Amino acid sequence: MAEELEVKTLDQVVIRFSGDSGDGMQLAGNIFSTVSAIVGNDISTFPDYPADIRAPQGSLTGVSGFQVHIGENKVMTPGDKCDVLVAMNAAALKTQYQHAKRNATIIIDTDSFGPNDLKKAEFQTDDYLAEMGIDNDRVVACPITKMVKDCLADSGMDNKSILKCRNMFALGLVCWLFNRDIKLVEEFLNEKFAKKPELAVNNIKVVRAGYDHGHNVHASVPATYRIESKQKNKGRYMDITGNKATAYGLIAAAEKAGLTLYLGSYPITPATDILHELSKHKSLGIITVQCEDEIAGCASAIGASFAGALAATSTSGPGLCLKSEAINLAVMDELPLVVIDVQRGGPSTGLPTKSEQTDLLQALYGRNGESPMPVIAATSPTNCFDSVYAASKIALEHMTPVILLTDAFIANGSAAWRLPEIDKLPEIRPHYATDDMRDNYTPYKRDPETMARYWAVPGREGFTHVLGGLEKDGRTGAISTDPQNHDEMCRLRAEKVARIPVPNLEVLGDKDDAELLIVGFGGTFGHLCSAMEELQQRGHKVAHAHFSYINPLPANTAEVLTRYKKVVVAEQNLGQLASYLRTKIDNFVPYQFNEVKGQPFVVSELVDAFENILKL
Repeated sequence: MAEELEVKTLDQVVIRFSGDSGDGMQLAGNIFSTVSAIVGNDISTFPDYPADIRAPQGSLTGVSGFQVHIGENKVMTPGDKCDVLVAMNAAALKTQYQHAKRNATIIIDTDSFGPNDLKKAEFQTDDYLAEMGIDNDRVVACPITKMVKDCLADSGMDNKSILKCRNMFALGLVCWLFNRDIKLVEEFLNEKFAKKPELAVNNIKVVRAGYDHGHNVHASVPATYRIESKQKNKGRYMDITGNKATAYGLIAAAEKAGLTLYLGSYPITPATDILHELSKHKSLGIITVQCEDEIAGCASAIGASFAGALAATSTSGPGLCLKSEAINLAVMDELPLVVIDVQRGGPSTGLPTKSEQTDLLQALYGRNGESPMPVIAATSPTNCFDSVYAASKIALEHMTPVILLTDAFIANGSAAWRLPEIDKLPEIRPHYATDDMRDNYTPYKRDPETMARYWAVPGREGFTHVLGGLEKDGRTGAISTDPQNHDEMCRLRAEKVARIPVPNLEVLGDKDDAELLIVGFGGTFGHLCSAMEELQQRGHKVAHAHFSYINPLPANTAEVLTRYKKVVVAEQNLGQLASYLRTKIDNFVPYQFNEVKGQPFVVSELVDAFENILKL
């Protein structure tokens, strides 16, 4: 019987699963993160996968990764570098070791480090560990492929199917290393493969084999680890991705508003999961249509909005370009529409599976004519729920299309999420035409306070009207080419958006005496906040202000940004937010930190850059 190892308690750890795109690293990482969330750990994940549909097996370009950061306290990023790296083949070790700490534990499948594997990974020698500068005592070397084949020899599965289970062996080994309850993994697999119980049985068998291998052999590690859980607010929690949270937020908004939810969309990475998720909920009366192209997806949603639904369309950057003409129609008709843009690397097809913040100016200005629209940016996977709910509320109460910006990082990443109580969500009151307007209704009659026009759903007797892309007379609703009327209507549409109430800009950290204010928007929140905290630990006075509402800007924006001697705007583009803020605030000239790498910020790099600004 193997000697028991010491169990060390950690407050946080970062694990990265990596292998070929077909090795199931995303699934293994997702299961481990879900189990961690169930036991009460806070989590943040980062799926990092190639754009190739299926790159050649063992090639450097075909490596897929999944990084998860788990901790007993609040976790805001997936971590800069990992404490444990699982490399299922030579190419994974070659490309992913850069993401590992110097003292990281590395788990490898020695069966995938043969001469051909090393050649494909462009190793120059057979001693690949020495070539990479990796100490042998940090490596857990297991013949995973052979052990999985032995484990499933009597399963009746073919060789190809058996090899697909290698990820479960690695998962079992990691679960042993971090003292995870294997029964939680079994429950996950039984639910996932409920329609294929034999597949569930075989995967569970392999997970247990990996777990037992670690327990019996100790897998060359000095200790196992445990991450404790802090008491959270009572409630039901789940591990949720940003795209799924977006889908749930739309469902909640439609329920709260008492409307049918309609999504018109066209598949595009990385937004497609929103369409997939909503299509599963037809029992709630949700209508999803996978249209023939991006334009049709948006146009059909506008039709659904005109007919009285909560209408949405989802896309990424190239699709937002294509939707722009239809979005303009929603601006002109002043119809409620939620446009979800999951930003990815561009321009053109760009980096389809990578993350950027490069659509901001397109969201603000990327349409013809004076075409004002509210723009909101989600800050985390769980915040996608709140952000799309807020976007829906604005659209329905102020009769306007709204753009919600997320990005591939937070859309595909996940975090532990407490399911909200529907009765505690803010009320949503669609801006309907009132009964006293019957037989006297015109489509651009406005609320004098909000400037929003009144919504008359077709089929309501006494409210017949026509909308369209041509300019209309503000009083009669008839087509008008009058110059004065057009000038007035442009100003009214802009004023309506400007009057939308949004929360004040909040300042975190040393808000009263900061030497430096860090400014960002959207999905970089966790990284910038972590950088602020690291700088504070080094003795600096630093604050952080993050934009969720970009048009209209919070009322206190100018006061906050001009309060501090030094301000740095950090964003994953070449300066779009900084440029926008300069047009809105007199004499505002911030420092800038800009990267367009398709990858999340690295906190340590942010800290170094911001510390250099503090020294100026």
